[in-house]
Amino acid sequence: MKFSLLAASALAAAVPVSAEFYLKEQFDDEGWKERWTESTSWKSKSQMGTWVLSPGRFHGDPLDTGLTTEGDHRFFGISAPLDKPFVSGDKELVIQYSVKSDKKIECGGAYIKLLPGGDKFNVASFGGETEYSVMFGPDICGNNKRTHVILNHEKKQENLMIKKDIPCESDALSHLYTLVVRPDNTFEVFVDNKSVRSGDLDAEFDFLEEKEILDPSESKPFDWIDEAEIPDPESVKPEGYDDIPPEIPDPDAKKPDDWDDEDDGEWEAPMLDNPEYEGPWRPKMIPNPDYKGPWVHPKIPKPDYEYDEKMYAVCKEACTHVGFELWQVTSGVIFDDIIVTDSLEEAQKFAEETFFKKWASEKEAMETDNLKRTMERAKEAEAAKEAEEGEDDEEYEF
Repeated sequence: MKFSLLAASALAAAVPVSAEFYLKEQFDDEGWKERWTESTSWKSKSQMGTWVLSPGRFHGDPLDTGLTTEGDHRFFGISAPLDKPFVSGDKELVIQYSVKSDKKIECGGAYIKLLPGGDKFNVASFGGETEYSVMFGPDICGNNKRTHVILNHEKKQENLMIKKDIPCESDALSHLYTLVVRPDNTFEVFVDNKSVRSGDLDAEFDFLEEKEILDPSESKPFDWIDEAEIPDPESVKPEGYDDIPPEIPDPDAKKPDDWDDEDDGEWEAPMLDNPEYEGPWRPKMIPNPDYKGPWVHPKIPKPDYEYDEKMYAVCKEACTHVGFELWQVTSGVIFDDIIVTDSLEEAQKFAEETFFKKWASEKEAMETDNLKRTMERAKEAEAAKEAEEGEDDEEYEF
């Protein structure tokens, strides 16, 4: 009986735990309107843009559509429930989606949010003030181009932004953004399935307090010498140094012939910088023989420092929705191939089936369009040249 239990245990360990899928969305049918709900009370109707399905300018299949913003200088808000709630545990959290812009981006966000709330989540008012657990994705405004990674910290009751900016893409093709938060308190960001940033949560975010503090019992000694240089005691101001004026009359200047002292006053030559003036005198500086270097305040371990084993638990209370709440100066941003899962491997498989298949078609369509435009410009230039030559011929006809 004992052997049977051990064998069963070994067999169970050998079988991989199946991945959970909390959301898969490809926006390939009109049913998206039943799955996604637009925000109606976040901003006034005149401030809000609309959402449509579009394949974009460059595509290989007109039926392969994505959720698209429509209306420049507008706010956009829309959300959808997960198929099942996600609760942070012993598996990783993976959020992945693609972004494509049909226009040159002037200023606008394209990030996604993972949201808590459950039955209390208000779809109508979902917007910039709504509590969220994760904010992830590109945001471009002028020269500022970054991929946001912002995680909620339950203990601090605040959202923590990654310390160092992660760049984002800004061309006209689709790009895939993937965020992984792991239960070992590490994270990783991929763009087009290439790792662009990874590390420990406590190193890249302000999850933890400082481990050390300045020792309150220590202070800089009163006789500490931190002046690296001192005036040279042998340096003496030259005699007559202060008599040298900073400016002198221009020796080449002459009184104008039409100058009238009675009407114009006494003539004075314009002033020039005195080449012999060297500024206020200062003694020569020499190294201080008593210099001890800058004083460094000693540190001691912070008494109440505590490592947080649950930094990764951004969905300690269940995350139940995803959404986009955006401001865009230039609309035409297309979102597609969204997946929320607990397996990076499955997310990458999903990307192979969706994103990478269409990316090659998009690139080919864009290159074809660029070639067509180049040929059209060349043709127009040739026509303009021929017209100009024709005008020149007419000019010399008698």
